[in-house]
Amino acid sequence: MAFGLAVISIVVWAVTGPVFHYSENWQLVINTGTTIVTFIMVFLIQQSQNKDSVALHLKLNELLASHRSADNHLIGIEDASEEELRRLAAAYLRKAAGEDEAPVANASS
Repeated sequence: MAFGLAVISIVVWAVTGPVFHYSENWQLVINTGTTIVTFIMVFLIQQSQNKDSVALHLKLNELLASHRSADNHLIGIEDASEEELRRLAAAYLRKAAGEDEAPVANASS
C-alpha cells in the first residue's frame, strides 16, 4: 500500500509539471515532501528495529533460561559494556579452540 501511494504521488507530481511550467514552487513541493517523508521514515524504521531487537533478546533469554547447561549469566548481557563484550567474545573464542574453560559473564557492570 505504501509503495502504491508513493508511485501515485510521483505520477501526480510528474503530470502536474507541465501545468505549473516546471516552476521552482513545483519542484519545492516534491523536495519538501520527500524530505518530510524521509525524516518520518527514519524514526519508524528505528522504532521497528528496536522492537525487533527487544523481542529477539527476550527469545534468547528464554532459551538461555530454559536450558540447564546454559550460562544464565548471559541473560541481559546486552547491557554490558563494550569492553566486557569483547572480553567475553575472546573467552568464547579461546573456549572454542579448547584453550580455556567457560567464560563467566558479569552483566551487572
